[in-house]
Amino acid sequence: MVAHQGHSSVERPGDRERAIAKWRGSIDDGRAWVVVGERDRVLATLSRGSVDRDFWTDDDRPESALYLYKLIVSREASGRQLGTRLIDWVSRLAELEGRSWVRIDTWRTNTELHAYYERLGFKHVRTEAPPHRRPGWLAQRRAGELALPHALLSVGSIDGRHGDADPRVEVPSQRAETQNNGDLTSEKGTTP
Repeated sequence: MVAHQGHSSVERPGDRERAIAKWRGSIDDGRAWVVVGERDRVLATLSRGSVDRDFWTDDDRPESALYLYKLIVSREASGRQLGTRLIDWVSRLAELEGRSWVRIDTWRTNTELHAYYERLGFKHVRTEAPPHRRPGWLAQRRAGELALPHALLSVGSIDGRHGDADPRVEVPSQRAETQNNGDLTSEKGTTP
């Protein structure tokens, strides 16, 4: 898999195990989604989290945003615009929750990643440089804004039932999978 956030060439003992445990905890808590393709191959993942106070301040009105973290797309899914479609999905989720923004932070030095997010409608807010952190390039995009409005991921429960809501705006409560048609589904159903 290719992590959009980048990675360090030097890992401390136990870093990988802690990172995997944290990621699995996020899935169990319903804050991370996993997109699975045929043969149960993981194609992508993304997480949401709380505001990172090393970067976003009270002046930023942190409650007005959904914070997107750990967008990772496998090389196997390259060329499908899955990353863009997942960001659009999160943008719709933020709008449904009544939020104004989708916010990200990335490494200050990853200019290719900055350009990627800017192409998807994110606007650079500022760059922070706390000495104990690598991320610090902050950007946001209006909730509800879509980069690929004609290629929306349909979201519903794993058994294909969507309830009363429009399937293009349903929100999974946990692990998400893609069906053969590229729709996003959830093991635990949906939440309004």
